[in-house]
Amino acid sequence: MKLLIDDANVEKIRKLVAEYPVDGVTTNPSILAKAKRNPIETLHEIREIIGQDALLFVQAVPTDTEGMIKDAKAITKEFGQNTIVKIPSIPAGFAAIRELKKMGIHTCGTVVYTPMQAYLVAKAGADYVAPYVNRIDNMGYDGVGVVKEIQNILTNNHMDTEVLAASFKNSMQVLSLCEYGVGAATAAPDVIEALVKNAAIDQAVDTFVDDFKKLGYGDSMAEILDK
Repeated sequence: MKLLIDDANVEKIRKLVAEYPVDGVTTNPSILAKAKRNPIETLHEIREIIGQDALLFVQAVPTDTEGMIKDAKAITKEFGQNTIVKIPSIPAGFAAIRELKKMGIHTCGTVVYTPMQAYLVAKAGADYVAPYVNRIDNMGYDGVGVVKEIQNILTNNHMDTEVLAASFKNSMQVLSLCEYGVGAATAAPDVIEALVKNAAIDQAVDTFVDDFKKLGYGDSMAEILDK
């Protein structure tokens, strides 16, 4: 399962990219607005941090087919071939995805709340489909369960579209979908860090360090070997 950062805070992204094996960054208009700066400058800085080979998801803003296509062409021209254009999963979006596929532009059907949306996105030819786990939960349904249902639809119908699960409230949701084998998940920095945030882990590491120091030869293997 690919793991992506769902944020536009460049300092947080820089830290996570340095420490975690992430595959890229996802953004949307609301995430970019939270950065409170020119969105193009933000996206260029993110691309510089993650490199040209990593995935960068950028959303088309218009809600009409022609506008989505125009945005998608401009986005991929500006940020490179490994940029995936997020397209709202609405009728105008399905039409845009079909046309963009003909142009060789990679897309992700976003704002997905139902399995039927996901099915139509995949039929249209999107590379990814992004169901919103937590938002589905807030509607009174089982977000993780809906994502699993979507994965089953894609698998059973031999569709090439990958699930990009989004909108997580905790790390257990991410792990549950990882176990199920979905294609990708994108999570906020605090959710990613919570994957290994455990007092028992920290205590065990501290104990190893303290026990080694008690030997009296140095604080590290390198310190001993370099003498």
